[in-house]
This record gives sequence, C-alpha cells and structure tokens, in this order.
Amino acid sequence: MRTAAVTGAASGIGRAIRARLESEGWRVIGVDLRDVEVGCDLSTERGRTAAVDGVRGLAGGRLDGLVACAGVGPQFEPRTTIPRVNYFGAVAFLDGLRPLLAAGVSPAAVAITSNSITAAPGADGDLCRACLDGDEERASAEAATLHGSIAYAGSKLALARWTRRKAPSAEWAGQGIRLNAVAPGPVLTPLLQAGLDDPTFGPAIRAFPVPLGGMAAPEHVAPVVSFLLGEGARFVCGSVLFADGGTDAMLFPDRP
Repeated sequence: MRTAAVTGAASGIGRAIRARLESEGWRVIGVDLRDVEVGCDLSTERGRTAAVDGVRGLAGGRLDGLVACAGVGPQFEPRTTIPRVNYFGAVAFLDGLRPLLAAGVSPAAVAITSNSITAAPGADGDLCRACLDGDEERASAEAATLHGSIAYAGSKLALARWTRRKAPSAEWAGQGIRLNAVAPGPVLTPLLQAGLDDPTFGPAIRAFPVPLGGMAAPEHVAPVVSFLLGEGARFVCGSVLFADGGTDAMLFPDRP
C-alpha cells in the first residue's frame, strides 16, 4: 500500500484529496489544525516541526506521495499569517519530508497554489520576493501593508515559483521525486465561503470570470492531484497545472 501525507486534510480540497486517494487504495496521513492524525499549526516554526515529526513517526520510514494543501484565504486576519501558512508552512512541510519521499515508490509531491498567481495584479511584488528569499519576517510585514487579495496571490505565486525552481534540482528530480503544482480557480470550500461572505471580497469573487461557468467542487480538483501523484504523470515534473475552468487561458491565451 502506498502512503501519502496531506496538509489541510480536515476540510475543503485537502479533505477531498484524502478521500480520493483512499478510494484508490492509498494510506493517507492527514495534517491539519484538528480532526486528523497530526494536529498542528503550520503558521509557526513549532507547528511545522510538529507536522514533519508527526508524519515521520507514522510513515514507517517512507512516503510515496506528499500534498501541501493547507492555506488561508485573502480575507484572513491578521494578514501577516497569510505568507506564514501559504508559503513558509508549505515549503517547510515539503522540504522536511523530502527524505522520506526519496525512499518511496515512484514518489511525487504536489503543492496547491491558485490561479490568482496570474490573475491578480500585484502578485509579483515584494512579498513574493521576500518569500523566495526565505525572509519570513519581511514577507509577513509586507503582507500587513497589502490588500488581502494581493497578499494571498503573492504567497501562492511564491509557492508556484518555488515548485518550478526546486522540481528539476538534484534534491528533487535527482532523487527521482516528481514535484508539481495545481492552481485551482474558485472552489466551494469553507475557505472560499468565508470570502463569499465578506462584504468586500464576496462581490469580487462572484464576478470573477470562469468560462466553464460557476465554481468547482473540491472533488473536481482532487483527481488532478491524484493524477500528478500517479504513474500516469511519470514524466511530469515542474509543471503548474491550472484547474480553474478556463480562466487563466481566457485571460492569457498567448502564454505557453
């Protein structure tokens, strides 16, 4: 039986990913604030250490799949927490458990980003650069000065770029580990619902153009992650796969 660890596994996309993988015969170690095998707060160094140590203790010496899905939305307060969870928590989890993936069978990892990485003006700014520089305090301070939507998009853009930069490296591809990302559009989760309920963010989310119409369910994203973890994606490495109903293609049709 193959083993995967999934952050954000208690709700939303993470929960759907867990259910999908378990239906395919995977053993899944869930990581979240509560109601999972490993309870921790990925916004703190202590919580990240607890996440890595907790999964390591349950994994039996190896992992075959890893999914960094936990995140907070643009409406989250304090905004300083947004890059702490969305970027630094994800990277610490992926990097910390990479040695167990190297011991796995056809190992693969997936980071959940967002189509806001291309759709949100201002994402490619100082917050994104601070994340990629590894400067958590600067990134957090920068988030406090930004609109939540830009802080969110910047943190997710940094995660996508980290994925692209690390995927072909000796530590990842060189160890036979495939690293990719999925960029969902609006997905009906508790995280998105909090945004829909917000008087500022709600109208903007509803007005966001989706060529296929409506919003996705978490179960629409989970099979994409399952594919990237599976043998069918054996030669996929360093890709950011948009699962957004066509929004990115509509806005930027000439991008490769």
